[in-house]
Amino acid sequence: MKNKGHIEEIKVVKIGGNIVDNPTALDAFLKDFHKLKGKKILVHGGGVMASKMTIDLGLETTMIKGRRVTDFETLKLVTMVYAGWINKNIVALLQKNGCNAIGLSGVDANVIPAVKRSPQPIDYGFVGDTTPNKVNTNFIINLLNDDIVPVFCAITHNEKGSLLNTNADTIAYTLAVALSAVAKTKLYYCFEKEGVLRNIDDPNSLIQSMTKSECDTFQKDDIIAGGMIPKLYNSFNAIEEGVSEVIVLHAQNLLSERGTKLIKENENS
Repeated sequence: MKNKGHIEEIKVVKIGGNIVDNPTALDAFLKDFHKLKGKKILVHGGGVMASKMTIDLGLETTMIKGRRVTDFETLKLVTMVYAGWINKNIVALLQKNGCNAIGLSGVDANVIPAVKRSPQPIDYGFVGDTTPNKVNTNFIINLLNDDIVPVFCAITHNEKGSLLNTNADTIAYTLAVALSAVAKTKLYYCFEKEGVLRNIDDPNSLIQSMTKSECDTFQKDDIIAGGMIPKLYNSFNAIEEGVSEVIVLHAQNLLSERGTKLIKENENS
């Protein structure tokens, strides 16, 4: 499929599960997202709802270094939650706000193929790892040129008939890197905190900018932990691979872009 025209800039925005599961916060965020100028893509998580349903159904939840272990029963559940209820609810709310959107998984149009992660050294089950150069960027560009906003959930596939669960932060990173080959791309990670904080309980302890070496130090000092670790390292990889800017910020600060800006080492010098 050939794309229909050149795009100068694309904004890839990832919204976290804690915002997704809060109707008031989600509605406010989506109103701001609609106001965000230019071509844009939304990627959503949904871990909070999936984890609650896992408990309600008596399934075991295992998290390792901020990532969910996905057995076959959990895969069925997260597919129903992520690609079903959450994805279509977000699209419906965007349509209400006048934002013409389409809900997608990585399976649709083979837009984000993945490879099942090796069970060594840790077996994460039905978890998919993605590669930016396999993303169907022409399909995405055509949607954007038609003023349709893609809304991606975190379900991918292995091109052999198996669905896979992929970390939503990784989906956002993969899309941003892939699209950076055809346009200037900015990546936003929006969640319920002001950004990366020195003290997670103090919103005034915002780290306004961070290099990868500083991130390494913060991790050793336990300032960053859990799900923030893959979020940040995906971000630094994105910058190294062509994404122009990455910002980690509160969902309510999307338009002001107030948060933690992740920068290359030489930008601090």
